[in-house]
Amino acid sequence: MAVDRSFHHRPPEARRAEGREARKALPRSIHGRWTPAADRPDPIALLTAQDADRQADLVPIRWGRMSASPFAFYRGSAVLMAADLAPLPRTGLQVQLCGDAHLSNFGLYASPERALLFGVNDFDETLPGPFEWDLKRLTTSFVLAARNNGFAEGAARAAAVAAVRSYREHMAEYADMRELDVWYSRVVAEDLLELARTHSRFTAKIAQKDVAKARGRDSLRAAGRLTESVDGRRRFVERPPLITHPDELAETDTVHRLFHQYTRTLVDDRRELAQRFDVIDVARKVVGVGSVGTRCHVVLLKGRDENDPLILQLKEAGPSVLEPYIGKSAFAHAGHRVVAGQRLMQAASDIFLGWMTGPAGRHYYWRQLHDMKGSLEVETLDPAGLELYAKACGWTLARGHARSGRRIAIAAYLGVGDRFDQAVADFATAYANQAEKDFAAVAKAIKRGKIAAESGV
Repeated sequence: MAVDRSFHHRPPEARRAEGREARKALPRSIHGRWTPAADRPDPIALLTAQDADRQADLVPIRWGRMSASPFAFYRGSAVLMAADLAPLPRTGLQVQLCGDAHLSNFGLYASPERALLFGVNDFDETLPGPFEWDLKRLTTSFVLAARNNGFAEGAARAAAVAAVRSYREHMAEYADMRELDVWYSRVVAEDLLELARTHSRFTAKIAQKDVAKARGRDSLRAAGRLTESVDGRRRFVERPPLITHPDELAETDTVHRLFHQYTRTLVDDRRELAQRFDVIDVARKVVGVGSVGTRCHVVLLKGRDENDPLILQLKEAGPSVLEPYIGKSAFAHAGHRVVAGQRLMQAASDIFLGWMTGPAGRHYYWRQLHDMKGSLEVETLDPAGLELYAKACGWTLARGHARSGRRIAIAAYLGVGDRFDQAVADFATAYANQAEKDFAAVAKAIKRGKIAAESGV
């Protein structure tokens, strides 16, 4: 799909006019509406269709994780929300979408300079699209998370409104910034800690704990936890079914060839660094909720000696769930699509981010498994803490969208009042209700034995 970038070269006033015209064509209040389409796809059929190309022994684990709660179900059902968003009116103001911007896909990660940044950290579904789709997915996740924590509906709505308000206010700031200033902008861990300190000691203590945990995560610590020495050779510890060695990729004689194919997608200096490591072991590793069943592996590499490990993750990449509704990706390789979207949205990205084609022509992308990565434990937050986290997510989503899309037009569309904020919060509440209904239908199907689910794994 060709992307028109001519808007970048229009005068600021022309871009503001674009936003105001979009507001006339699609009033902000319309974003509050949610009614299932008359021909809405059957949620279970849409979700089970994804199982066809997944590893069959892991599919019950996927359903078991999704059946834990409405919030867990929502995390694993991006394909369903994409189908539900598709019939709705669109602003036409395009950005690089995360594509699955629920709150658990935000977190801490390291820049190449070892600064601890905060932002979106999952890009499996990334694709250019209307900016409001990410916001609607994000705000709905806060409503469901608040309910999952047992908070009152007022607290759930406050978190949703806070996310959109933060997005709107920060987008207005980015609209007034120079191109390079937007590009170099970032949300760092200290920004989160400062927000937390202004809130309460309780929230500040949680934030400090999570930041400290993220700073301590690296390949050396991961190797100590995930590997063991067997006959003088270090390898991943078997933890069936979550970590196993028998696998279509690990059993081939082409692991080294695939590794070097991947390194060719790195920038020159990073390729030089990666090729100083030797592949020692490969294992299948189950991760996430919605990703369970897709092919995901961990690769153990050795640098100068046994005390110089590097653990990379290679994850299968398929078409974005958004593609049936907003067009095919401009990238022929799905792994390239993921990497390009991540590099565009993040302030700085993993130095080992790359892609390759594996057995059976499957597409993969690579990244470090542990590199100062961390996420907030939402279950530990009180209502005010959740609202604070919503502000942080809204802020960094605006930053990611501002780098890639029509920030001036979007700011003009959003305006200075809270009409858009309230409308999206209305949508989030209504769609959270829909997600709970869909969750109940899945739980019923599992109980009746129509869907095999393995819980607690």
